Amino acid sequence: MKTAHIEPFFAALKAANPLPNTELEYTTVFELLAAVLLSAQATDVGVNKATRRLFPVAGTPQAILDLGLEGLEGYIKTIGLYRSKARHLMETCRLLVERHGGVVPRTREELEALPGVGRKTANVVLNVAFGQPTMAVDTHIFRVSNRTGLAPGKNPLAVELQLMKRVPPAYAVDSHHWLILLGRYVCQARKPRCWECVVAPWCDYRPKTPAP
Repeated sequence: MKTAHIEPFFAALKAANPLPNTELEYTTVFELLAAVLLSAQATDVGVNKATRRLFPVAGTPQAILDLGLEGLEGYIKTIGLYRSKARHLMETCRLLVERHGGVVPRTREELEALPGVGRKTANVVLNVAFGQPTMAVDTHIFRVSNRTGLAPGKNPLAVELQLMKRVPPAYAVDSHHWLILLGRYVCQARKPRCWECVVAPWCDYRPKTPAP
């Protein structure tokens, strides 16, 4: 994608969705962290169904610990890989209580030191909870970045670093959401819906998919 096309590309995404946000449901920073941790290789819809039951009962690190491992598993067993995720979440809650007074830390290094929290999860929390211009490259952002020519890369980190260079500062905080939603609903893996894409005029993908 030509540099001159990046500004109108994001301007179009902003015009279509001025206030984008994550589709995970949460009311606190800890609930966001827990939901993102549970969302690996799972859908936001599936995670939300589980956390709607879990969070009213246990919405803090200490409350999760009080549930115990089996109790936690009972709430999240509909989510893929729930056993390992439950272990990670329990250990994360223990460290949050012991090292951080039950408060989610605000730095990448401290977040990534928590079990089950990798770079992508840390980026989501830093972006959504703390408004930092980070880029959590999931399968949708990876596909959109390569297919459109916005930020080609062979792996998620390469794409992330390219995006950090190419996304204009005015769009940096919200760009993560716009690209995820674009990939989830329009620029889909098997058949991109080019005929209804607001950024098609600036996208390098050829040939454009015709309307059915």
